[in-house]
Amino acid sequence: MDSKNFLFCSLDEPLLGDLAWQVHREGHGVNYYVESDTEGDVADGFVPKTDDWRAELDWADVIIFDDIWVDGELGTGEIAEELRADGHAVVGGTPATDRLEDDRGYAMEVLEDHGVETLPHREFTDFESGIDHVRENPGPYVVKPLGEVQNVKRLLYVGRERDGGDVIDVLRAYQKSWGERMKGFQLQRRVEGVEVAVCGFFDGNQFVEPVNVNFEHKKLFPGNIGPSTGEMGTSMFWTQRNRLFEETLGRLEGWLADEGYVGSIDVNCIVDDRGVYPLEFTPRFGYPTIVLQEEGMESPTGEFFAALARGENPDLSVHRGYQVAVRVCVPPFPFDDEKTFDENSRNAAVVFENPEETAGVHIEDTKNVEGQWRVAGTSGIVLVVTGKGQTVREAQSQAYRRVENVVIPNCYYRDDIGDRWVEADGDKLQAWGYLGGA
Repeated sequence: MDSKNFLFCSLDEPLLGDLAWQVHREGHGVNYYVESDTEGDVADGFVPKTDDWRAELDWADVIIFDDIWVDGELGTGEIAEELRADGHAVVGGTPATDRLEDDRGYAMEVLEDHGVETLPHREFTDFESGIDHVRENPGPYVVKPLGEVQNVKRLLYVGRERDGGDVIDVLRAYQKSWGERMKGFQLQRRVEGVEVAVCGFFDGNQFVEPVNVNFEHKKLFPGNIGPSTGEMGTSMFWTQRNRLFEETLGRLEGWLADEGYVGSIDVNCIVDDRGVYPLEFTPRFGYPTIVLQEEGMESPTGEFFAALARGENPDLSVHRGYQVAVRVCVPPFPFDDEKTFDENSRNAAVVFENPEETAGVHIEDTKNVEGQWRVAGTSGIVLVVTGKGQTVREAQSQAYRRVENVVIPNCYYRDDIGDRWVEADGDKLQAWGYLGGA
């Protein structure tokens, strides 16, 4: 493919740096716009940047958005839809697909309208009503904040007690500390099973094959304990359409085509021997999922996204095996503490014991200052390190060998990404028949 011009747009927090860097290294023209003032140095030195993304629209052959938020408010889907109507090739959502993530009740309605079974759930706009509901219907619940505050991942709470007493305590605590910012929350009945996500790229008309199955590791510490984070790592494999896909995303293919959606869409589920129960959508790139998808793509990344944005059902060749991604973080992640970040992490050097061995290392909140990689932004999410192999253990081993080559003061990461598949989840999903054909 001839060189194309790509405009990457982060209208809230910067999440697209590594994808922009990959496309830039493939020889395409790249401009990256970052709206955030506090995160504005992310990807500096890795890719060219612009201060005015709208001024680059006529230059760009492909426009890519990273999230559904515009400066803390819902909105990239509306922008992407308008740009497509003006004839631009855009990777991005629509107002309705943005709403899938922002409004969990709406998301469940869409699934139910297309024949997908969902768990009992209810949305609340005030805490007292939610507390009364738990008292009147005792049981274990998952508390899921609604709106922009849902990005504070540690607020998601998975109840443990059969009478829901711990959920009531958590709601009381949130009422005191988050009452002004949390516009609402969903209470969803908790079930036991395997947590698994299925993800596909949609070209405006249909899903591109293969799709991928991934396993998120959201807790901060190994063993899946500690506060919830956006994600500490992911394991993944690519597959043709299977039962898991067809019973979830596959049923929405016509709806997504009617919307004209273009991009990655993921649905996280709980699965047991009785059925598949969707939990939440990610109607955008997942992080660090997109980095792991990049690593597994054997087709050129820029060529793939250019064809996707034009609705051309791109031919996608991928690694046949397993992939593992490990996030490498620094204080205060997953919390917000400017003083801690300033004292421990700001501008910290990212060093490689063997500078010639940087394969599989992907940037997140990182910048390049005259050849020296440094911590950028304020979040403390510095790198994603990936590995792949014919088995999960091979992919895991390669990823952690690469992590050992990284030296950052005070850095930390989970050392068990991928264990879930090997220890139980893989056997269960195979035995229940979800990974075979529909």
